[in-house]
Amino acid sequence: MSQNPPYTPDPRFMALGPDFADPVAPAAFPKAIERFWNGRWAAAVGLDTLDEAARIAHFQRFEALPDNQPEPLAMRYHGHQFRSYNPQIGDGRGFLFAQLRDGQGRLLDLATKGSGQTPWSRTADGRLTLKGAVREILAAQMLEALGVYTSKIFAVFETGEPLQRHDEPSPTRSAVMTRLGHSHMRFGTFQRQAFEQSPERMTALVDHAIAQYYPALETAEDRPAALLGAVVAANARLAASWMAAGFVHGVLNTDNLNLTGESFDYGPWRFLPHYDPGFTAAYFDESGLYAYARQPEAVFWGLQQLAGALSLVGERAPLEAALNTFPPLYRQALLDAFLARFGVASRGDDNDEAMLRAFLAFMLASQLPWEAVMFDWFCGSASAERALRGPRGSVYAGEAFDAWQELLMQHAPVRAERLDHALFQRSEPVAMTIDVVEAIWARIAEEDDWSALETALADIALTRQGFDLGADRIGFLP
Repeated sequence: MSQNPPYTPDPRFMALGPDFADPVAPAAFPKAIERFWNGRWAAAVGLDTLDEAARIAHFQRFEALPDNQPEPLAMRYHGHQFRSYNPQIGDGRGFLFAQLRDGQGRLLDLATKGSGQTPWSRTADGRLTLKGAVREILAAQMLEALGVYTSKIFAVFETGEPLQRHDEPSPTRSAVMTRLGHSHMRFGTFQRQAFEQSPERMTALVDHAIAQYYPALETAEDRPAALLGAVVAANARLAASWMAAGFVHGVLNTDNLNLTGESFDYGPWRFLPHYDPGFTAAYFDESGLYAYARQPEAVFWGLQQLAGALSLVGERAPLEAALNTFPPLYRQALLDAFLARFGVASRGDDNDEAMLRAFLAFMLASQLPWEAVMFDWFCGSASAERALRGPRGSVYAGEAFDAWQELLMQHAPVRAERLDHALFQRSEPVAMTIDVVEAIWARIAEEDDWSALETALADIALTRQGFDLGADRIGFLP
C-alpha cells in the first residue's frame, strides 16, 4: 500500500434485494467530536483526503459517500447465541453504510456500531458507549499488530448523549463507530435463509459470496461445498491466530463469525495476562463456553451450523468433507501462527509441535506474562542474550524452560534484522491486558485526558512495525 489508491465505490450487497436488509435512517446526534480517525486505512481506500467537515458528514451523520450505497442497510441474520438459536436478531445498532475497493481490488465494507435503532433493536437504544468504542479501537489495533486478520476501526465520534447501562457507571458517554471490514456477512446470514426455508435466497447468497469474496471458486461444480471449504480454511486460520496472540474474543456466537475469517465485533474481549486455558473474557460466560482454549471448538461448532444451513442447497457428503478439513487445517495454522509469533522458521518435522507443547508447559508452570515472553524470545536464538539480560532473565531457568529452550534453539530465526527495530530496544513489550485498558479509560472518564490512549496507539503502531507480522496483507483467499 505504498501508493494510495483512488476512492473506488462498489456497492454490491444491495443488489441482493430487499429480503436481506432493511433501509434505515441514522440517529441524529447532538454533538460530533472526532475521537479517532484511522488515517492509515483511510489512505488504503482513497478516503484520506476528507477534511473534518466531510468526515463528520459521512461518518457521524452518515450522508452517503459519492456513488455509493444511497441509504444505510440494517442486515438481516439469525444466530446461535451461547448455542441457543435466536431468530429475532439482526443489525440492532448498526448498518452497512458503504462498500468500496482497496488498492488490491478487494471489496470492503464500511459498517457502523451505535448509529441508532433499527427494526432489529427490540428494546435496546441502538447506541454505543464511548468506553465501548475505545475498547474496540484498542482491540483491533493490537490484534493487527500481533498478526491477526481483523476488522479495522475506521472512525469514532463522541455524540454527546448520556447513556444508561447496567454494567458500568451511568450515565456514561456515547459514541458512534465505523468499522472497515472485508465482509459483514455472518454465518447467521445463511442460517436465516435455512430457518425460513428459502433455497432461492440461499443460492443467491452463495453466488454473491463466491463472486465477491472467493472468485477462484466460480467454476466449482459443488458451489455450496466449495464455499464452505474456503470459509473453513479462513476461520481455522482465524482461530489459530487468536491463540497465538493470547486473545479471548468472549462472544463467539454465529452472528460474530463471518465468511472471510476476519475477527470483528469486540465486546468483552481480553488478552491473557498469563497462560490459563480456562480464562474467559465475559463475566456472563459462566460455563466457560468461550474460554481461551475452547475458542477453536467454538469456531468449529459455528462452522457446523453454517454447514447445516448450506445443506438446504448442497449435498450432505461434500459439505461434511469440507467441514472435516478443519482439524488438520487448524493444526497447521496453529503451528504457523506460533512460529510467526516466535519469529522462527518451521523445521517441517515433529519438532514444531513439540516446541509449542513445551512452550505451553513452561508458560503454565511459570505463569509469566504471555506477551512478555513472546517479546523476550522473538527470533529465538537471536534474542537469547537480550532475553537473559532483560527484566525476566533470572526466571528463564528450570526444567520446563530448559525443555522449551532446547527445542526453540533448533529453529532458525526469520528476518532477525527485525530485532534492530526501536521496539526491541525497550525492556518491556506493549501489552493490552484489562488493567491497561481500564487505566486508559479512567483517564478519559475522570479527566477527559486522551493522552494515555494516544500513547497506547503509538506504542501499538511501534509493535506492528517491529514484529512486522503482515496482518494488513490481503491474504486468506484461495
